[in-house]
Amino acid sequence: MTTSSSELDHHSTPFAGRTALVTGSTSGIGAATAHLLAARGAHVIVSGRDDARGDDIVTTIRAAGGKADFVAADLAGDAGSVREFATRAIAVAGGRIDILVNNAGTYPATLTPDLPDVALDAMLAVNVRAPHVLVAQLAPGMADRGSGVIVTIGSWMASVGSPFAAMYTATKAADHQLTRAWAAEFGPRGVRVNTVAPGVTLTPGNEAEVTVVEQMTATTPAGGPISPDDIAYAVAFLASDEARMIHGATLHVDGGITATRLA
Repeated sequence: MTTSSSELDHHSTPFAGRTALVTGSTSGIGAATAHLLAARGAHVIVSGRDDARGDDIVTTIRAAGGKADFVAADLAGDAGSVREFATRAIAVAGGRIDILVNNAGTYPATLTPDLPDVALDAMLAVNVRAPHVLVAQLAPGMADRGSGVIVTIGSWMASVGSPFAAMYTATKAADHQLTRAWAAEFGPRGVRVNTVAPGVTLTPGNEAEVTVVEQMTATTPAGGPISPDDIAYAVAFLASDEARMIHGATLHVDGGITATRLA
């Protein structure tokens, strides 16, 4: 089979003409996802609390020939502020969001009695309420157009019992369930909704714990930690037309930590 140059162009920039909003994209998994989607043709709306870091990501994307803008957001705010953020993101994106990546999250890993109330409130707001509000704001427009993609970043810890971080794992389990419900709600109108569940991922946020991360992943089939790029590639796949028949799924990108237990 001969592949035309136009087909090659499409495969290298499958998101050309599409807009993508990636929450929490000023570092780690979110930043890697923003870079990859932009490299593949999307106009990416970078978001986060830190203007300087957001501007740095945008500058890097533009220097590489991509298209990106920054919209500041603190997703720990009330539902009204999240709705206002969605409105601003739509405006900057030119009137529509085609791909929503619910990546922003907070993850204090404490024992249940040690979790401060303020951290509990932040986890519920950022990890569960914000994705719900953003989907409520953006999915109807996607459905009206008959196309759109939502990818939420879950966690391998949502599938196992753990002696620490109980509330974090519960919020991620909620995200996995929301994905299944949203796939049923919006899928028949052309909106695909899926989850990527990272394993133990080495990011700028946990670099100080690199020894612990390496110990946790040493006996997995992959033999080491996940990188933000590994997750970004999975998100890009689920956002692409190649995944058009995948609805309501959780894609475990975890080096095998969920499915196996090696000595």
